[in-house]
Amino acid sequence: MNRMLLIARREFLAYARTVGFWLSLLAFPIFAVLGGAVPLLLQTSEPVRQVAIVEDGPAASGLAAAVRDTLKADTDRRAARAREAAEKARQASGGVDNPRARSAIEALSKDRVVLVATPHDIATALPGPAQDIAVRNHLTEDAARPLDAVIFLTRVDGKPGARVWTAKPSDRTIEDFVSEALKTANRRQAFEQAGIDAAVVARTDAFRPEVRAFSPRSVSGGEVSLQDRIPGYIGLGAGFLLWSLIITGASILLNSVMEEKSNKILEVLLSSASATEILTGKVLGVAMLTLTVMLTWAGIGGVGLVLAAPEAAATVGAALLQGGLIFYFLAYMVGGYLMYAVLFAAIGAFCETPRDAQTLMGPIMMVLVVPILVMQVALQTPDAPVVRFLSWVPFFTPFLMSARVPSDPPMIEIVGTLLGMFATALLMVWLAGRAFRAGALSDVKLSWKSFVRAMGGRR
Repeated sequence: MNRMLLIARREFLAYARTVGFWLSLLAFPIFAVLGGAVPLLLQTSEPVRQVAIVEDGPAASGLAAAVRDTLKADTDRRAARAREAAEKARQASGGVDNPRARSAIEALSKDRVVLVATPHDIATALPGPAQDIAVRNHLTEDAARPLDAVIFLTRVDGKPGARVWTAKPSDRTIEDFVSEALKTANRRQAFEQAGIDAAVVARTDAFRPEVRAFSPRSVSGGEVSLQDRIPGYIGLGAGFLLWSLIITGASILLNSVMEEKSNKILEVLLSSASATEILTGKVLGVAMLTLTVMLTWAGIGGVGLVLAAPEAAATVGAALLQGGLIFYFLAYMVGGYLMYAVLFAAIGAFCETPRDAQTLMGPIMMVLVVPILVMQVALQTPDAPVVRFLSWVPFFTPFLMSARVPSDPPMIEIVGTLLGMFATALLMVWLAGRAFRAGALSDVKLSWKSFVRAMGGRR
């Protein structure tokens, strides 16, 4: 036991003492925040486009009004969504109005397009080269009255159409907006020609149903709230977190073993400790390293959530403690990490170069892709037959059951999958220890055949 702990301590300090480890540890939350904030900043800082409309010919009469109506409907819809989002934010904060959240929602709901009066030279120019020249003059940055776009509305065979001149050819905002507006206008025209009152069409388009979800299994026993859905999101996040830790932590373990084999350090260690002790010590050391990463990220995230939304933090905490969810998450993460970590370490003992590792890592990565695809299905339909079947496969169990546990699956499935996962993990430790010793002391040519033979105790 002492030798195993010494190896674990050595493995942990080998990385924890480096400046790069702590820089990367702290850099991830920063870039995660920036990754979420940058799109919002880009959206809030998106300029309001100044657009002019021209009805190209008598046949296009009424299309400009239809575009204005669509723009007004879009503005009203954005305002309604902003009020709804503000109300949800107020409820999440315990009924306290958050000025920062309100201002952010208002910034996100601002108009993207503003219709302005058509410049006189464009409105009076004859269709053709003269009109094109007038439009070009207003789409340059040094124009006296610069525009972002000019829309020429027309009708072709009775159907609405448009020509859109934009200052930036890569900007499709105006094009998409006009397309939606003309689609709405054509729908209303078709309804009116069928004898349906325009007011009825307008009321139908403006209708937004109020849908409320109820469930006897909700926290309140009635209406479904955010508190009922948070555990599912946490479970999905736990599955993705475990996947990330396996990819990063187990990869560190593989590279460490591979480097020590090429430097003949493993042979020295095997002279004073058993293969199982070395393997377990290395896995424990890297596990402590990843645990340090998790605790640091959880601490930063927890403090940030408490400071920004204390009521939401309390809801998350209650969801984790409800039914002991946090203990299930931890159990599945420990078992899943142990299974893959010992496998990666055993593979590293057979490799001397990264190219050698890639030949064995390819099939394992293909296996790891499966739970990532199925976890999203498990969040919506946790009782789907394929999800339940794959949950019993030990290599998929920690990911899929983390996503399924919040939906309260039968206890026999929880207990059964836990037992199967840990039994497989212990078997993997035993087999990987044999392969680890064989790989560390031999120079056999790397292949799946030689790897499986070593796990079986044959050389």
